[in-house]
Amino acid sequence: MVKTIRFTGAVLAMLGTALAQTPALQGPRPPGPPVTVDLAGALKLARDYGQQFLQAGIAAALAHEDRVQAKAAFFPTVAASSQFAYTQPNGTASGVFVANNGEREYIEQATVHSEVFSFTRLAEFQRTVAAEAAARARQDVALRGLVATVVQSYYALVTAQRHEVNARRSVEESSRFLDITRKQERGGEVARADVIKAQLQHQQRERDLQDADTVKRKSRIALGVLLFQNLTQPYDVVDDLKPDLPLPAEDEVRSLALSTSPEIRTAEAGVKEAQAGISVARSAYYPSFSLDYFFGIDANVFALRGPDNVKNLGSVVQASMTVPVWNWGSTRSKVKQSELLRRQAGQDVTFARRGLELNLNSFYLETLAARAQLESLHSSLDLSQESLRLTVLRYQAGEATALEVVDAQSTLALARNGYDDGLARYRIALASLDVLTGRF
Repeated sequence: MVKTIRFTGAVLAMLGTALAQTPALQGPRPPGPPVTVDLAGALKLARDYGQQFLQAGIAAALAHEDRVQAKAAFFPTVAASSQFAYTQPNGTASGVFVANNGEREYIEQATVHSEVFSFTRLAEFQRTVAAEAAARARQDVALRGLVATVVQSYYALVTAQRHEVNARRSVEESSRFLDITRKQERGGEVARADVIKAQLQHQQRERDLQDADTVKRKSRIALGVLLFQNLTQPYDVVDDLKPDLPLPAEDEVRSLALSTSPEIRTAEAGVKEAQAGISVARSAYYPSFSLDYFFGIDANVFALRGPDNVKNLGSVVQASMTVPVWNWGSTRSKVKQSELLRRQAGQDVTFARRGLELNLNSFYLETLAARAQLESLHSSLDLSQESLRLTVLRYQAGEATALEVVDAQSTLALARNGYDDGLARYRIALASLDVLTGRF
């Protein structure tokens, strides 16, 4: 038999609405209005989409739940059970199976179970506490890694935008020089070779502008991936490159870095976790004691009293102690394993401190070098601008060649980009110190 199902218009409308609201069937969200983002705003946005940071946050949450579960194991648990057992009769009171209490047995009980004394439970709880601390520290490590990535991408875009502006100015300067050579050629003052040289220079500057625009677009996409869910979201970044940003004292940076380093905290938490692992392994040497309390019915009839008015409802207490005797050296091997892990964790702390010292020294030296070169780069920029101006005047007076003008233009283009790169280098170096000290 074939049945035909008919849908009314209202049902079809409801189905269409439900399908449209299904995330898997939705198209990409339309981009929002243009926004302007500074570095602090970029760091805030990146926390919502940083994959490693989000994964570290989930790992920390999982470690917290492990600690909650380990702590809950210290407290008594309550459970209810219902059971009915039927035994084949054979004319006796117990039935075929002599261990049973009758042909029919009804069990309706509430059970309270508690491990009164267990070294293992205590050691497991201590280990979960250390594991949660390590997971929180790794979350901070992931956050600082995300900050470093965002800073690099942010100032890569700022620098690319400046390079595009510089390339556009170089195109304008080469265009003016090309116009000068053409006018002088028409006046018979220079040869055709000067015009060709100027035209080649102008074409090269136009290609440089195209390359700068491509780099800017790629940098914008790279930063947008970190900040926005929709890659087509229009946005601008704040250009905060300044040569006069203060450099913190080395002692202050060192003190803050050593006191806030998540890498060291992760390694130290690993030591505590490994130490708790030794306790867990050694707990297998010690006995454990548990207590069970049962209240309810365990009778041949499902009633508070039996046929002879015998009381069926009652309670029973059961205590047990487990004493380890022999397991062929398995416990000793586990203890040895845990001690080796503890030794490795101690080495991780040492390497973490040495790595932090290395980063502190190298980053601070990088910052000093970047700041020291800013004045020289700015001076080179001023000299290059003046050199181009004087060379063009000399060329118009017939005292310089077109090759000298082209060389001056190239030198100025390099000086502009070099100064902007120096500003970005100093700003990124300062940000690297901020990452080490946690000031972001």
